[in-house]
Amino acid sequence: MEITIGVQNLARELVVETEQPADDVAKAVQDALADSGTLELTDTRGRRIIVPTATIGYVEIGAEEQRPVGFGSL
Repeated sequence: MEITIGVQNLARELVVETEQPADDVAKAVQDALADSGTLELTDTRGRRIIVPTATIGYVEIGAEEQRPVGFGSL
């Protein structure tokens, strides 16, 4: 699943690919914003991404399932 994080005062967005379920990601974002601390996510390669919640502009959580592409997608 793809997660896009808009950060204040940055022209580019942070894009994170993760295998975490959407509900877990949403809960982590809500908890981080409530605590005024940091948002920590782990991507598909095992890297940890830590973003201070004071700089988060928005978080977009993509769909969990990818649509199949190609001839077999019918």
